[in-house]
This record gives sequence, structure tokens and C-alpha cells, in this order.
Amino acid sequence: MNCVTEKAGLISHFLVTAALGFIYRFGMKAVSRNWVASVHIALSLIGLPYAAGTSGVCRKNAISPIIPSLCSSTSVCMSPATHIKARCPVYPGSDTRRFPVPDDKVDWDTDWPQYSPVNYTAPTVLKKPVWADPEIGAFSPQFNALDGSVDRKSHEGPYRIQNGKPLNLHGRTGLEGRGLLGRWGPNHAADPIVTRWKRDSTGQRVHHTKSQLPVLQFVSIKRLDCGEWAIPGGMVDPGERISQTLQREFSEEALNSLKASPSEREEIQKRISELFNSAGLQMYKGYVDDPRNTDNAWMETVAVNFHDESGNSVSELPLQAGDDAGQVSWIDIDSSLALYANHLHFLETVAKERKAHW
Repeated sequence: MNCVTEKAGLISHFLVTAALGFIYRFGMKAVSRNWVASVHIALSLIGLPYAAGTSGVCRKNAISPIIPSLCSSTSVCMSPATHIKARCPVYPGSDTRRFPVPDDKVDWDTDWPQYSPVNYTAPTVLKKPVWADPEIGAFSPQFNALDGSVDRKSHEGPYRIQNGKPLNLHGRTGLEGRGLLGRWGPNHAADPIVTRWKRDSTGQRVHHTKSQLPVLQFVSIKRLDCGEWAIPGGMVDPGERISQTLQREFSEEALNSLKASPSEREEIQKRISELFNSAGLQMYKGYVDDPRNTDNAWMETVAVNFHDESGNSVSELPLQAGDDAGQVSWIDIDSSLALYANHLHFLETVAKERKAHW
């Protein structure tokens, strides 16, 4: 037995023993909430970096089991137990540094008297634009409810209120306030995942050389704010239905409908309506591990796949970046992609649902 094999055996034995002890002491509910931190501690005790053995939580490019840095654009959070990008050391668009939060201190139920989060709300939010809430104290929002036309309910259920402010459902982030987000509590978005089959010059589906499965393509935009490729999407306006947001955001970001001529806009709307009136597949609904999240404000989304099976609907429209998109393109869906937030996880679900290459 070489040293690597021997150490791997020791790791397995140690983790199993530690897990059984944890279950015996605290019960299954505690295990489901804290197993990540327990694994990290166990690995640290035997002298290994805690990135090893945690591929069920975060994956780099959905291939490597090694956890990237907190701000890496290639991390995809697969478990609701903890968030990674929401603890990015430097808050985006600023020089503000978060109070460091280790994995075992993310959960609000973990006692941590020393926790001292930095308070930050971006100047653009404090200028009171129409899409932003006032400061707490200046108004009395109805959290966990439909507050007038603003939906303050979370897709994941009720959240706690402390000192008049909502607490992030997924735990501490090292920063309180709203950061770049307009709403206290959940900030609702919608992400339309528009796909088609990749085809050759004869119109036949292209199959991947390794998996032998057909290759899907999706419409991707390059975000102007961070330069990362992403699924087009945006915030749900007060009183707006999710279906309306999905169609509006795709038209504005991927087809630049806002600057189209009246005749072009009419054709765009015709094609878009045909596709978006079809039965889309909901791929995800819930919390988004977003670097803009704070202790008191966070992103949630509904991601829906609209598939152009024949390739003669949206596929025939010329893509043109608009709104807050820098570039737009049809991109092959593959596990090696580096995308914004946890968008890669959405695409993995789409590929598997469509029995396509991943």
C-alpha cells in the first residue's frame, strides 16, 4: 500500500467515524445542516486542505472536486446547506471587505458572539431609485407576505426577522445592509434558459465525440457589471408575473428589442411569444448564491427552459446584445463552462432533462 492509498483509507475511516459520532450526539437534523463544516474540521485535523472530498457541495467547472476561491466564477453551489459566493471577501462594485465567515459559522443557529458584520448599502441604492426600498425605520414593510405589489415572500419559506430586518435564509455573509440590492429580504429574478440543438450544415443534430449525446446550445450574455457569461435574466417588477419577466428580459438582453424598429419589434415579439407560450420546463426555483447577497438582502430566482426543438423559431432571429449585456451568443452546453452565480447548475439540469451532452 503506497502512502496515498494509506492516507485515503485513513481519511475514509476518520470521516465515517466522525460522522457516526456526530449523528449519535446531535441527530440527523443537525447532520443535514452542518455536515459540510464537520467534514472540513475532520480533514483539517489530519493535515489535509478541506477542499478535498467535498465535491457534493461545490464543484469547479462541475468536474474537479477542489473548491475554488470564494469569488471564483467557476464555482457551482449544489447544496442549500451553505453559500460560497455570498461570502466573497470584497463586495462587488466596492472596496468594502466582508467580515470573514468560516463554513462552520454560516448557520445563524451557531452561537458566535464575536460576529461583527460590516454595514454597507451602495450609494446607488441610498439615492432612493424607484426599484429600491427606503431604509428600515423610514417605512414598515410586511415581510414574508405580499406587501402591496412587492412580493416579500421567499421561494424557500418563511425567513426570520431580527431587529426589524430580515435574516438571510442561508446564513451569515459577513455584511449587513443591502449592498447593491434594492429590496430588504428576497430580491426576485427570473432567468429564461433558451435552448436549441446544435446542427451541422445539413441540418442534422451534432453529437459529442465522447458522450455520443446530442449537443444543446443556449443563449448566453456577457454581463457588463462583472464580465462573466450568464443566462439572460433580470428582476421581477412589482406586480409582474414571472412569465412576463422571462419574456421581457430575454427580448431586452438577447435581442435588443428596446432599440429595434417597429417592424423588427413586431417580428421579435411574434417569435418570442410563440416560444414562450409553449410549455417551458422549470429548472430551478429558490435562493441564488450571488456575490451581491448580504445578511439582510439576497437573490432568488425562477429558471425556466424554453426549447426551440425544430430550430425555426427564436433560432432564426439575429442575436443582439442590449440592456445590461455586453455580448450575446449561442454557446454549446458543456460542464467545462464558467458562468455567473450558480447558472452552470441550471444548465446541468437542462442537459440531463433533455438527455443531451453534459
